Amino acid sequence: MIPARSFAGKKVALFGLGGSGIATGRALMEGGAEVLCWDDNPESVARATEQGIPTGDLRGAEWGGLASFVLSPGVPLTHPKPHWTVELARGAGVEIIGDVELFARERTAQAPRAPFIAITGTNGKSTTTALTAHILKHAGRDTQMGGNIGRAVMTLEPIVEDRFYVVECSSYQIDLAPSINPTAGILLNLTPDHLDRHGTMQHYASIKERLVSGSDTAIVGVDDVYCAQIADRLEKAGKEVIRISKRLPLTDGYFADGTDIMEAIEGRYSRVGFLEGIGSLRGQHNAQNALAAIVACLKVGLDLGEIQSGLETFPGLAHRMEQVGRRDRVLFVNDSKATNADASAPALSSFPRIYWIAGGLPKEGGIEALRSFFPRIAKAYLIGEAAPAFAATLGEAVPYEISGTLAAAVEHAANDAAEDESAEAVVLLSPACASFDQFRNFEIRGEAFRAAVEALDDITPIGGTR
Repeated sequence: MIPARSFAGKKVALFGLGGSGIATGRALMEGGAEVLCWDDNPESVARATEQGIPTGDLRGAEWGGLASFVLSPGVPLTHPKPHWTVELARGAGVEIIGDVELFARERTAQAPRAPFIAITGTNGKSTTTALTAHILKHAGRDTQMGGNIGRAVMTLEPIVEDRFYVVECSSYQIDLAPSINPTAGILLNLTPDHLDRHGTMQHYASIKERLVSGSDTAIVGVDDVYCAQIADRLEKAGKEVIRISKRLPLTDGYFADGTDIMEAIEGRYSRVGFLEGIGSLRGQHNAQNALAAIVACLKVGLDLGEIQSGLETFPGLAHRMEQVGRRDRVLFVNDSKATNADASAPALSSFPRIYWIAGGLPKEGGIEALRSFFPRIAKAYLIGEAAPAFAATLGEAVPYEISGTLAAAVEHAANDAAEDESAEAVVLLSPACASFDQFRNFEIRGEAFRAAVEALDDITPIGGTR
């Protein structure tokens, strides 16, 4: 745990008592703050009280005497309307911050040179965060990974100068971290998302921009107009900006040329790495993730040999194009995290010959947006409530069966793929649907896929993401 010593002797209110909220409350207490915590859910309050966290309804708090108000990132700050605690804090002139801000202040106070890589973007944050941390750990660096990827940032090991921190940041967390100051800040991409919480695309983009504007070095993906404009704006303001692109040859920066990673300096190119043969980093989207991780690791002192070795040993993230097994020329891939059509597109674009398991609880729009990938699909195996609608969309363009269950789909797809004469056939679970009709969440669905694959004869398991 990182004690929040910057708040020693100060009165702090906290709202939101999920896992990260309780962790933040503990960090404040460890640092010597006087804390009062609350939640709209009585069960969360009771759970925190049982764990020794001071609780009390913040409606009756003496807001005028508070130094800070720590808000859970899951609670509305601005849209659709500010939470009632936000209104009280603003009325009393109390700063509103989150756990990433606590981390940033502790780093500044305790070990400002501790290498700190922060990652944001609409898509690819978790893979880039995990890949960056893996490269650092593989190179023997003392590395801590947390934030939006699952481990609350204040539960990481205490901040010291030679410890590396890799933190995934959502827009909600950045909005509550006014002094975030990474050594290397990564902004991967921007597409419309979370507009219910941010109001407009412009506001959403401006929040994401804060992470890179506060960094020593801004690493910005320039394949969308919003990020390209941010890179230009930061450079004009005097910030060190390194541009990355998964598809564009750049005059200066880093870009992907197929599976080669290229560095451009004033229009002169040199190869600095490669992704050829790295199954966990297939696809153009993963090229962008790799580019960001490579540049960030260079900025915190790794050499190209250390980085390439880390790339080649990256196991990937569970349920995100996770390679779970192989049988002869057939590869089995778990992309259970793909809960809508847009999320399935990267996997479908990454393999030329696919036996596709899809379906579940359908999302609006179905799979019509994936029509351009239909020529890659040898056959589809449809499950769950979405099966009839998906079958109607596939029509005569793609052979399909309504398998009903995931177990049946795996068995039938494996049998059909075994007869395929192509160099590599892929049995791909990428449902383009929520899991809730048959599974409690996408993780359980992915585990069920893995279990069904491993139950097949002659399967060689792959990876170590479990």
